[in-house]
Amino acid sequence: MKTTVEESTVLDAKVLELNMGPQHPSTHGVLRVKLKLDGERVLDAECIIGYLHRGVEKISENRSYIKCVPYYDRTDYIAAVSNVYGYLLGVEAMMQIEVPKRAQYIRIMMTEFSRISSHLLWLATHALDIGAMTVFLYCFREREEILKLFEALFGARLTTHAFRVGGLWKDLPAGFEEAARKFLDEFPERVDEYEQLLTKNRIWMARTQGIGVISGKEAIEWGLTGPVLRGSGMKHDVRKDRPYGGYEEFDFDVPVGENGDTYDRYLVRLEEMHQSRRIIQQVLDRLPDGPVRGKAPKIVKPPVGEYYSGIDGPRGELGYYIVSDGSAQPFRVRIRPPTFISLQVLRRLVRGHLMADVVAIIGTLDIVLGEVDR
Repeated sequence: MKTTVEESTVLDAKVLELNMGPQHPSTHGVLRVKLKLDGERVLDAECIIGYLHRGVEKISENRSYIKCVPYYDRTDYIAAVSNVYGYLLGVEAMMQIEVPKRAQYIRIMMTEFSRISSHLLWLATHALDIGAMTVFLYCFREREEILKLFEALFGARLTTHAFRVGGLWKDLPAGFEEAARKFLDEFPERVDEYEQLLTKNRIWMARTQGIGVISGKEAIEWGLTGPVLRGSGMKHDVRKDRPYGGYEEFDFDVPVGENGDTYDRYLVRLEEMHQSRRIIQQVLDRLPDGPVRGKAPKIVKPPVGEYYSGIDGPRGELGYYIVSDGSAQPFRVRIRPPTFISLQVLRRLVRGHLMADVVAIIGTLDIVLGEVDR
């Protein structure tokens, strides 16, 4: 029987199954995606995770509250500085530990530097995935200056152990404020350079506009948070809606998109960097004197109960559900990682697009597999 062109496709199969990953380039970690393709058109996608699983939540049941902290620092290794913040807020609330005002301000400043650093790495790799090499080099130029600040205060650049129960382990080193202000003065001009290369670039617009569209209503139904939700026009930010750690004392705007596509999420993250710079400037202008460590016991034994605390991290709401049985070790710690929630919507976003768009959509979600797998 003669077969017509319309009745057969590649390899005589009407649907081609293609394995994408697990590899780091373009999947932003050891993510495996099984694609079903009709030519280059994506019919379906299945995410397979677990290649980086480290059992952080289970390990917590066999460590003291204080010894758990470095593990949470490193679940999201791109934003390690801000990653443990929510856990500490939960423990401090359970123990009724008062954090000194100076420590609160420095925590906010460093978490906002962490947000800028994370967004710079996101933009660098996202642009590189789509084919923009120059932006990759520019973003790493600015990120390097932030990593120098991290190293000066925390003693490490990437895998930091930033905060402690009750505040910080030490005060700002000499020359830190001057270096921070110098970065803030130069940063707006640097972001303008990124925009000149990308925002009105017709190739960038063609690769991002109308790609991976999701409405605000549907984004809420999927449980999305952070820039992915705000890109769909929903003005939700934990720092505004449930202020924590002193954020209610600072003025900043929550940027939102209109179309809920990859391009809008790009614009949202660019503006978030400007707003983070605005917060840091206010911190430096108002930074009070005083200690950076509150009175915290050497052995933390919270009262029996359950507690949830969350922050707005670079990728969305990062929450910690802590269960105490009155001992020095948590009975249970459950992490709510924003990118684990975001990754579930990948299947919905890629259907109907071309295979090349899968890379752009994975990038726009800004996933970190260390946080996804935990």
